[in-house]
Formats: sequence, C-alpha cells, structure tokens
Amino acid sequence: MINRRKKIALLTAIGLSLSACGTTDNDAPSQGYETYISDGQPFKHTHFEDISGHPIDLSKIKGNKLIILFATWCSDSKRTFSELNASALINDSSLTILAIGREESPESLAEFAKNYRVKFPLIADEKRQIYSQYANKGVPRLILLDENNRVVKTLIGETENIIEQVTWN
Repeated sequence: MINRRKKIALLTAIGLSLSACGTTDNDAPSQGYETYISDGQPFKHTHFEDISGHPIDLSKIKGNKLIILFATWCSDSKRTFSELNASALINDSSLTILAIGREESPESLAEFAKNYRVKFPLIADEKRQIYSQYANKGVPRLILLDENNRVVKTLIGETENIIEQVTWN
C-alpha cells in the first residue's frame, strides 16, 4: 500500500511539473505571473551574444522583432517552436526572431536547435539574468518589439496557437 501511494505521488508530481512550464517552487499553474515590462516601454537588452559567439545588436536591426523567452524542457516552449516553424512568421524577412533560453547552456540550446530546426539566433541565459528582468515565471514568454525596440505586446505562450496572436497591430 505504501509503495502504491509513493508511485501515485511521484507520477502526480511529474505530471504537474510537465504540464505547467511556468511554475516554480510550489506555485500553482497560471497563478502569480508577473510581467516586468509594459507596452510602449523600451526593451532593456539590446546587445547579445548567440550560442555561436556572434554579437547581436538590436539597435542596428531594422524592422519588428520577436523575442522568445523559453526553456528546452518545457512542453509549451516546444509546441510554440513547432507552431512558429509552421507559420508564415518564420519566413518573414522583415522580422527578426531571437530566442533566449532561460537557465540553458549553449550546449542544451544547440541540441534544441537541431531537434526543432531553429534557424534564428539562440541566446543562453544560464543564470536567468535576462529573464528575471522581464518576468517572474512562465515560459514561453513572447515579447513583440517595434522597429525602435519598444514593446508592442507581451504574451505568455502556455496555450495552443499562441503564434496566431503574434501581430503588431
């Protein structure tokens, strides 16, 4: 009886952790999400280095930008990347897409890029220094920026078809 209870408790814990990519510690899914940047505000980071060591300067990139804060282990993040790959956004030459891996190493991001056919720059945020400037929890987070790097919209991508909500209107 005790072994059965332990198995049920373990399976329940695994299920909850996989179904709610945004939860941390003992938080309940979808509760307590905070976004630390609002529409119209300038995006705080403009200089990055991707996992291949190439510098990225958002201030020199023309057009709209889509910033994705994600985690490779998160089912919602994986679904968002699959949706993005199936969308017209992926081939839009006027759009720059960057993805920042929360608590991810360059190696884990390189493996993810291979598995999910990622063709845009990935940035490792191993110590959550970038992510913590924009949110307390929840991945994927999508931040839409205009040509001047001002926030147009923020989205929490824990629902299906989130890519359909990526518009600059």
